[in-house]
Amino acid sequence: MEKKPLILVTNDDGITAPGLRTLIEIMKKIGDVVVVAPDKPQSAMGHAITVNSTLYCTPFKNGQEHEEYSCSGTPADCVKLAVREIVPRTPDICVSGINHGSNSSINVIYSGTMSAAVEAGIEGIPAIGFSLCDYSWDANFEPVREHVEAITRKALENGIPKGVVLNVNFPNLPEGGIKGIRVCRQAKANWVEEFDKRTNPMGKDYYWLTGKFVNLDGGEDTDEWALEHGYTSVVPVQFDLTAHHSIQHLNTWKLND
Repeated sequence: MEKKPLILVTNDDGITAPGLRTLIEIMKKIGDVVVVAPDKPQSAMGHAITVNSTLYCTPFKNGQEHEEYSCSGTPADCVKLAVREIVPRTPDICVSGINHGSNSSINVIYSGTMSAAVEAGIEGIPAIGFSLCDYSWDANFEPVREHVEAITRKALENGIPKGVVLNVNFPNLPEGGIKGIRVCRQAKANWVEEFDKRTNPMGKDYYWLTGKFVNLDGGEDTDEWALEHGYTSVVPVQFDLTAHHSIQHLNTWKLND
């Protein structure tokens, strides 16, 4: 009998998040599932790890047959702990999400969802981060189930290139509304940020981060274009941050002269 793939499931919205619950249900159709997820929301944590305080990882009982653990740390912590302390062998794939909200374009840098996937990639584990462009806790994940399952099965069947993880974003559309799946590049876009300055009753200033998202990229091969036009975007992301195209230029500086 063929051995089922071992699937590590995590997220950044917390272990009770509906997006995670949906992802678990989908993955149980594909293989054996182990869940290690934060015990509270950890959105926008990026690739933070816990180094100056203790970590706790507690079995999470939810009436399920598979193993689940609630971790006090960040999404990256969850993957590190899972690989080193919890899973019986190296997972065949790690899936992170389904995130409540977009992780397209520059958001990949801030995303705890994607950082968990990247941490798995660093460990040599094929990994995918899934996100739905709806920040609501009550977001409807039903329309994306088919795509999540299909992309995961294709990744297991064909493999993900070494040093690469997949950033998958779904447009917020009703059942049957998604036109298809497009492999894209990350759009050149960013947040134009402002700080809403206020003063508390004790006279001390404090700030709320605000701002708006601006797409500076007119290309039709980007994740932002795909999502705006009703497609699921799949962006291959590398965690080697070397700007290889700049090495030749920097060598013209003659730094040793």
